[in-house]
Amino acid sequence: MSSDGLRRGMSITVILIGVFISAVDMLIVNIAFPSMQESFPSAGLTSLSWVMSAYAITFAALLLPSGRWADRSGRKRVFLLGLGLFTAVSAVCAAAPSLEVLVAFRALQGVGAALMAPSSLGLLLGLFAPERRGIAIGLWTAVGGVGSAAALPLGGLLAEIDWRWVFVVNLPLGTAALLIGAWSLRRSAAEGGPVPDLLGIAVLAASVAAVVATIAQGQSWGWGSPQVIGLSAVGVVGLAYTVRRALRHPAPVIEPAILAVRNVALGNVATGFFFMGVGAMAMSTILFLTQVWGHSTLRGALEIAPGPVAATVFAVPSGILAVRYGVHLVGLAGATAFAAGGIWWACVLDGTPDFTGHFLPGSVIGGIGFGAILPALAAASTLSLPPERVATGTGMASMSRQIGMALGVAVVAAVLAGTPDLSSFRAAFLIMAGASLVSGLALFAVGPVRRPAPAGTGEDAQQEHMTQAATR
Repeated sequence: MSSDGLRRGMSITVILIGVFISAVDMLIVNIAFPSMQESFPSAGLTSLSWVMSAYAITFAALLLPSGRWADRSGRKRVFLLGLGLFTAVSAVCAAAPSLEVLVAFRALQGVGAALMAPSSLGLLLGLFAPERRGIAIGLWTAVGGVGSAAALPLGGLLAEIDWRWVFVVNLPLGTAALLIGAWSLRRSAAEGGPVPDLLGIAVLAASVAAVVATIAQGQSWGWGSPQVIGLSAVGVVGLAYTVRRALRHPAPVIEPAILAVRNVALGNVATGFFFMGVGAMAMSTILFLTQVWGHSTLRGALEIAPGPVAATVFAVPSGILAVRYGVHLVGLAGATAFAAGGIWWACVLDGTPDFTGHFLPGSVIGGIGFGAILPALAAASTLSLPPERVATGTGMASMSRQIGMALGVAVVAAVLAGTPDLSSFRAAFLIMAGASLVSGLALFAVGPVRRPAPAGTGEDAQQEHMTQAATR
């Protein structure tokens, strides 16, 4: 292999490591909650849920502005800065002496992940010829999907040792990627452009945090308490201000022009609701297995694993089916299957452990749905956009994913607050199902999605591009 080929291969590897660890860290902490409760015995589930939500909120708020900053300052610089911050903060999270310190640095870790995500896609696209960039997008999204699928089994294995290992594992990967990336990644020229809307970023993050806090703490504070009313007002006013500001700022945190495309707007709604269901599922399943059935964290992680495996197996075939039959039909089918998994658990699971007869069917059915809907969500969020806007559309969908996940975790944390019983877990599984069905209906409303093939290409090239972009 030539030195240029080696450098290109190492660059692709470094970029995908960054994508993988940032995706893993979104969900990996959920399975470590039982272990964290042993270290922080005074913390309730709603307090622990902020370990996940703080990461998701800063990740979501900074995704699109980070992409603009990368364009202005150079993608290599921003990617390595994000990777270095993510890795360094992982060490602090692993050594956190209190829950408050852990939550604060998880928010900072989300900043590092947000710096990596859009710059990583830009760097990866630069390593592929223009006619093969659909493959780059498919590779980028597939690795993120594998990271999300691997998070719970990997987290269970590490949390069995100690929850701090879910952060320690980032250190060798992040350090190696940082050192190799400093050598292998090529600098990209700064493109200039307007400064990202820093005030809009802060307002969006604060607004989402206020909504999440209202949901998570509402039951313990009282739904009519001054805290809940005040935070609700902050959330509503802040989100309204974010929309208003987005219409006026030259580089807004949310791009109205992207969401003005009907299919893209519906795709983002579907993405937000579906990952609300995913957050509910990730939060409730491991707690059910460890608290109701009394299984160890490792055993619970292994029992959850068939779902991610089924999702991985069905993702690529579902992308092909989405091209042939339409994202609206495949997406609705996937959402219905994922919801069916939650409904199965709500109806069948009880206090008597029965993995094969009771838990496994819901896990496999839900996993098939998860794998089936992911390509449809990616396609709905991007395929109606011109090629030069696909990266921005992907970033917008990622933002919707993080916000949906944070809301799902907050809702389930409120439902399971205190000493949860079977009825509480059944309600959590029904929340998972309901959010997924709303997602499926939003996708069905999208209808058939086809983007005109670029000039000079044929039907086969168009279908290949759609398949690659849908592989998420």
